[in-house]
Amino acid sequence: MAVQKLFDKETRKTQRKQKKVSQSDYHTKPSGSVLESFQVSASQGLSKTEAQTRLKEHGPNKLPIQKPPGLAIIFLHQFKSPLIYILLVAGGLALIIGDVNDAVFIFAVVLLNAVLGTTQEWRAEKSASALQEMMQDTATVRRDGERQEISFEEVVPGDIVLLESGKRIPADLRLLEVSNLAVDESLLTGESLAIEKQAAPLPKADIPIGDRLNMGFAGSIVSKGRGVGMVVATGKETEMGQIAQTVSEASTAKTPLLQRMEEFTKRIGIIVLGGATALAIIVISYGTDPMDAMFMAIALTVAAIPEGLPVAMTVALSIASQRMAKRKVIVRKLAAVEGLGSCTYIVSDKTGTLTVNKQTVRLVALPDETRYNVAGEGYQGEGAISAPGQKDPVRPGDRPNLERLIRAGVLCNEATLTHEGQQWKHQGDAVDVALLALAYKLGLIPHQIQSDVEIVGDIPYESERRYAAVYYRDSEKNTKIAVKGAAETLLPYCQTMQHGSETLPIDKEAVEQQSEKLSQEGFRVLALAEGLLPQDSHSTQKLDETTIPPLTLLGFTCMIDPIRPEAIPAVLRCREAGIQVAMVTGDHPATAFAIAQQLQMVDDPNDLVTGQELSSLQSENEQDLQEKVLNTHVFARVTPIQKLEIVDLLLKAGHFVAVTGDGVNDAPALRRANIGIAMGTGTDVAKETASIIISDDNFATIEAGVEEGRHAYSNIRKVIFFLIAHGTALIVLFVLAIFLNLPLPFLATQVLWANLVTCGIQDIGLAFEKGEPGVMSRPPRQPTETIFNRQMVQQTAVAGLTMGLIAFAVWYWMGEQQWDLTTSRNLLLMLFVLMQAVNVFSARSESRSAFQVPIRNNYFLITGILLAHGIHLGAMHLPWLQRVLYISPITFNEWLVLLGLALPVLAAMEIFKVFKRKKMDPAHHNSDV
Repeated sequence: MAVQKLFDKETRKTQRKQKKVSQSDYHTKPSGSVLESFQVSASQGLSKTEAQTRLKEHGPNKLPIQKPPGLAIIFLHQFKSPLIYILLVAGGLALIIGDVNDAVFIFAVVLLNAVLGTTQEWRAEKSASALQEMMQDTATVRRDGERQEISFEEVVPGDIVLLESGKRIPADLRLLEVSNLAVDESLLTGESLAIEKQAAPLPKADIPIGDRLNMGFAGSIVSKGRGVGMVVATGKETEMGQIAQTVSEASTAKTPLLQRMEEFTKRIGIIVLGGATALAIIVISYGTDPMDAMFMAIALTVAAIPEGLPVAMTVALSIASQRMAKRKVIVRKLAAVEGLGSCTYIVSDKTGTLTVNKQTVRLVALPDETRYNVAGEGYQGEGAISAPGQKDPVRPGDRPNLERLIRAGVLCNEATLTHEGQQWKHQGDAVDVALLALAYKLGLIPHQIQSDVEIVGDIPYESERRYAAVYYRDSEKNTKIAVKGAAETLLPYCQTMQHGSETLPIDKEAVEQQSEKLSQEGFRVLALAEGLLPQDSHSTQKLDETTIPPLTLLGFTCMIDPIRPEAIPAVLRCREAGIQVAMVTGDHPATAFAIAQQLQMVDDPNDLVTGQELSSLQSENEQDLQEKVLNTHVFARVTPIQKLEIVDLLLKAGHFVAVTGDGVNDAPALRRANIGIAMGTGTDVAKETASIIISDDNFATIEAGVEEGRHAYSNIRKVIFFLIAHGTALIVLFVLAIFLNLPLPFLATQVLWANLVTCGIQDIGLAFEKGEPGVMSRPPRQPTETIFNRQMVQQTAVAGLTMGLIAFAVWYWMGEQQWDLTTSRNLLLMLFVLMQAVNVFSARSESRSAFQVPIRNNYFLITGILLAHGIHLGAMHLPWLQRVLYISPITFNEWLVLLGLALPVLAAMEIFKVFKRKKMDPAHHNSDV
C-alpha cells in the first residue's frame, strides 16, 4: 500500500503494534461482556490483592518516554560534523610531524566550539518527561466496593473509575454509566468541541477515536457531567501511549542548515585535502624534501579550512536564539534557529494555534432573519452586541426579542462565569459558558437572572436527546420552560416563532433553511425556545420530557472557535515570504473551511480535503495522493497518523516543513518535520517533541521567528564568505609561489596566526550583524540550494583572487628586491591582517554597498576589527611572540603603504556588487541564481 511506503522501518513496526492493541474493539461490545472479560464487578471493583497482581503484570500506568540526553551526550554530539572531522585530522597530522603549536591551536578551536554548543543546548533542553507529567494526577476508583483515591500510576486494567466534571481520565475506559457526560478530547483528536458520551455499544468497529462515544481516553478531561468506566488499557497500550510510541520511534528530518553544512564541508574537505596532496606531490617532483612538502601541505590545509566556522556558526545561532527569545520564540535546539528561516511550508494545527480554542457566540439570528453581530473572544464577558445599521452597542431593553433569547440561554445553563478582580473564571460546558458570556456582553448579569426565578424541574442534555431544558417559575408565578438544542431536534416541538413584535405560526421550511445556511457558514448553530405551561401543571405531575408544552422559537446562537486576530496578517506575511501555509485539523469540514476562508487560505470548498478522502486516495495511487496534498491547503477530519503522512509527502516533494501543534495528537508530525513548533500552553508532549516553542501561542510569533531565522542564515553565509575568501587568498598566494619556485610566503604558525587574528575575532563580530531590510519580502531559498551557491562562489572568487593577487604581487616584488625572507613575511602578514579588516566591511551584506550599511548596526564588529588589529600590533612588540611568529614592529609609513594596498579589495567588491545589482534588475531581463 502507498501508506506503508511513507514510513521508515521503526514507524511501520509501531503501526503493527497499534493494530495488535486495537484488536479488542471494546466500543462494539455490551458493557456486561466487557466486565466479564476483565473478571470484575462494576459495583465492587477490583480487590486490593487483584489490583496489586495486575499492577505487577501490566506495570505502572506510565507512558513511554525518551530519556533526555545527559551533559556528556550533548557534549559528544557537538563533534558530529564533517568540518570537525577535518579539523581533527588536520590537528592529528600536525602532531605527527611534531608541530605542537598548530595542533594545540586546532584542538582549542574544536573544544571551544563544543563548549559553546553544549552550554546552549543544555540550557534549552528540558529534563522532565512530558507524558509522565500528564499522569501525575489522582483517580477515583472502586476497590473492594469502596471509593478510593489512587495515583494514575496505580490504575490497572479492570479498575472501575468514577468520573466527574474537571477530572482527567487516567487510562482508556469503556464507559458503563453516563449522566450528561461530555469529554474534551482535543489533545487527541483536534476537535475543539467536547464530545457527548454514551454507554451503549456501537455497531461499527472501524471508526475514528472521536466517534467512539462509549469510550474515554487517557489524558482527556471531563467537561461536564458524571460517569463510570472500566479501564481497558493502561500506559503504552492506551491511544495516547501508541502516539507516544510513534513519537519516540519515528525518525526526525534534519534541519536545512545541517543538510547544507554537511554538503558544504564534504566538498571543501575533498577539495582541500585533495588539492594539498596534489601540490605536495608536485613540490616533491621539483626536488623538495618530503618532510618539507608534508609541512607545506599541512600549512595549505590549515590555510584553506575555516577553523573559526564552527565557533562562529554556533555564536550566530546562539545570538539568533536570544533574539528569538525576546520575540517569544524559545529555541530548544540551535540548528532549529536557521531551520525556521528556511522552511518553505508550514503545516498548522487549527485549534489553539490559529484559533483561541474557546467557543464564542459570534452571531445571533432571530426567526425574522434579523442578525446581531457579537464582538469579543473567549470565555469572558468583554465585548459588545451590535444591531444591523446601528453604531452603538445594544443595551438591556433595546431589543426585547434578543434579550428574551439570551435570558433563555442563561436559565437553561449549568455553567458559571464570574469576573473576579482582573480575571474571568469559568466552569462547566463550553457552550454554556459561551451563552453566559453573551449575556454579559448585552449588559446582563447571569446569576441575577437565575436568582429571580425558581427552578422546578429540568431535562439534562444527553446525546440521544440533543437538547436540554429547564422548568422555572417566574416572579408572576407562571411556570415556563427554556430549551436549547440542535435546530432539527427542537423545531418539531415549536408551533410558533417570535417575529418582530408578533408571535406567528412557525414557517418550518424557512427556519430550517435559515439554520442550514448558518451551518454552512461554519457556525455551530444552537436553537433556543421557550414555552408556557398550564397553571398547576408543576404540582400535579413530574416535569420531564413528557410534559414539554408547545414552544415558541426565539432564534439561534451561532458559535465558533474564533481565529486569533493576529493570525490573518501573520498567514499573509508568511505567504508574502514565499512560505505555503496549510491547516490540518480533526474538526468538521464546514468549520475548517469557514476558518480557512477568514484566514484567506481558500475560496473554493473544493480546496478542502477530508481524512476520508485521503484514505481513499492512499489505496489508489501514491502520485495522485502527493499531488492532491501539494495542491490542498485545508485538511479536515484528519487523524494524527494522516497528519504524519501529509508531512512525509511534503518532505518527499522537497519541502522544508515546519509543523505547529499543541496536542498529543500533533506530536508524531512535530517530530517528523524539519522543524517542530509547539504552543506554550500546549501539552508537555508537544513541547518536548518540538524543537521550537512559541511561548505566547501566537501564530504571528512564528512569522517573527522566520524573520530571525533568515537573519541567522544570512549571518552564517557572511561568516562563510569572509572565512573562505581568506582561505582562497592564501591558496592563490601559495599556489603561485610554488609554481614560480618562490619560497613559501608563510610559515604554518603564521598561517594559523593570520586565521586567528583576521578571522577568529572578526567573524564572531559578523555573527552579531543585525538583519537587513526586506528579508521577509523574498522567497525562501530553494531546498536544493547549497550554502556555497553561485552568488557565494562569485563573491568569494572576486575577494579571494583580489587579495591573493595583491599579496602575491607584493611577495614577488619583495623577492625581486632581494628583501630578507623574515622581513618580507612580516610585512606580508600585516598586509593580510589589513586586507581582511577591509574585506569584513564588504562581508556585512551580499548585495548592499558597504557604505550603505550603518556602523551602528554592529558595534561588536567594529570592536572586533580594532581588537584584532591591536592584538597583531601588540604581538609585534612582545619578544616571545616575535620568536614564535618571526615578526617584528613596522614603521607607520610602512603601515600606511600596506593599508593603501589593502583598499583595492573593498573597491573590487563594490564594483562586483554594482554589477550584480544591475544583473538582478528586471530591466536587464536576467536574474541571479
